Amino acid sequence: MPLTKPPALKPFDTVAVVAPSGPFDRESFDAGLAVLRSRYDVRLGEGLFETARYLAGSDERRTAELVDALNNPEVKAVFAARGGYGAMRVLEHVSLPRLPHKALVGFSDLTALHAALQTAGRVSIHGPVVTQLGKQSAAVAQQLFALLENPSPPPVLHGQPGQVPGQVQGPLLGGNLSVFTRLLGTPFMPALTGGILLLEDVGERPYRLDRMWTHLKLAGVFKQIAGIVLGDFTLCEEKDASYTSADVLASLVQETGLPCAGGFSIGHGEVNVAVPLGTRVQLDATQGTLTFLEGAVSA
Repeated sequence: MPLTKPPALKPFDTVAVVAPSGPFDRESFDAGLAVLRSRYDVRLGEGLFETARYLAGSDERRTAELVDALNNPEVKAVFAARGGYGAMRVLEHVSLPRLPHKALVGFSDLTALHAALQTAGRVSIHGPVVTQLGKQSAAVAQQLFALLENPSPPPVLHGQPGQVPGQVQGPLLGGNLSVFTRLLGTPFMPALTGGILLLEDVGERPYRLDRMWTHLKLAGVFKQIAGIVLGDFTLCEEKDASYTSADVLASLVQETGLPCAGGFSIGHGEVNVAVPLGTRVQLDATQGTLTFLEGAVSA
């Protein structure tokens, strides 16, 4: 069953920035905020800059901020300030099916909220958080804005042909590998049957990638999905090793036998192209392309 899409935005619409995860650097935040304000009227919550150890304030504060932004009729979309850790802690306190459907933009730790939205039958946007947005090119920012404002499918993405060729279609799901694996066995893991699984990560050494990948295998994930899209795996090398993270991932992909293409500029790398999660895509692993069959928003 197709997932529902949030309403399209217009330039100068009101949007909210929330911090459901970790605290953040003000300099990078301000740079990203300037980019966002060049397109939209941005609202910030009063407690946005709070900290509580490794979190952007208490669970209650972060939950209330997210709920308020989604409930506010003037707010047309919600952007995450940063990833880090913490979004999983708000899941049990937020009933997403009962809240208005608005575009949610973020990645990394926001994978938890994306998965919960897909479980609720909703499309969301895997894209730069505000602290990353100021470091992206104007083209990446414009593509994000176009994804939010144009119901048409975004342009084809080009990666690298995979170890396992083939062409498959299905809904694009997933996000950050570390966070995604933590949702196994919870009610916030969406239906995976026939899906195209997007995976990316940062700072995870090859054996950890293997461990998380094997967790997915043992949980039966690779028996359910139709194909795999690999984004950036940044800072994932083992010092002085004779192998790379790419070597390990290539072996793991071959074990699944599923069509897979990698090298897509999605995730923690210098370029983080926004993509709609929950929409149907076509993966051509032979050619290394990801074609979007629908847009992220409704007219």
